[in-house]
Amino acid sequence: MAAILSVQQLTRSYGALRAIDQLTFEVPEGSVYGILGPNGSGKTTLLATLLDVLKPDEGHFLWFGNPADAAARRHLGILLETPNFYPYLSAADNLLLCARIKGCPVSEVDRALEAVGLTERRSSAFRSFSLGMKQRLALASAMLGGPRVIVLDEPTNGLDPVGIADIRNLIQDMGRAGRTVIMASHLLDEVERVCTHVAILKKGKLLASGPVSEVLARQEILELAGPDLEKLKGVLEMHPAVQSAREVDRSLLQVVLKEPVEAGHINQYCFEQGVVLNHLTRKNKSLELTFLELTRTETSLNP
Repeated sequence: MAAILSVQQLTRSYGALRAIDQLTFEVPEGSVYGILGPNGSGKTTLLATLLDVLKPDEGHFLWFGNPADAAARRHLGILLETPNFYPYLSAADNLLLCARIKGCPVSEVDRALEAVGLTERRSSAFRSFSLGMKQRLALASAMLGGPRVIVLDEPTNGLDPVGIADIRNLIQDMGRAGRTVIMASHLLDEVERVCTHVAILKKGKLLASGPVSEVLARQEILELAGPDLEKLKGVLEMHPAVQSAREVDRSLLQVVLKEPVEAGHINQYCFEQGVVLNHLTRKNKSLELTFLELTRTETSLNP
């Protein structure tokens, strides 16, 4: 896939604080790209810089292979803050105003309302909408003009489970339709469910980036148990392929491997060290565990 956004050594500071620190990554066209990090990791500063709200101190970025300019920004649909519409106007009338501002045909309003599931509420006043419906209307506004890229900052922030599911489905629909979506979030579960690619930030630094499947495949995970968990932990920590072993409850160890190792080999190794296992299984690594491991240490794992 060609890169729709290319970021090279991008840095932005506030005084002595580096909010983003020499970030380098690419967003493939047609991807749903998650920018993941805890509060204060630099996600919003990064988006504001990419959208030319803030100027970088160092580095550069390209949209569609060219330096960012007004022509490039016309291909972006943006939702950065809490939806802000006229409360007394209907959903349709609010979108009509947005369409006129963007200079796009008013015929797009009905298509946008249908895309976000608000056709039946097109005549309802914005003030009567739930928070989730307001967010859906904001997404409809971002979609006006047929942008190639949709940029979202914490799109599910403050929503209840139903609202989160609605926005998640809309983002997945955009991806299936071939649109590129760039979303900043601190919700690991949502990023793992909807994103094809991810960049993990901490304190402005890029810890990992790439397809979600590759980021999750950096290390393998085993779950083990035996009669003496403390002895088992000590034995495993001596194995050269084991990066870490930790108790996940009082009867189970979770082991992170530095390199692929057959489960049978681990079983044989433990037996030779005088430990008999009563449980051994290979586990799919979650984005949550990857995130916790990466942010626990600040070692850059960017490929």
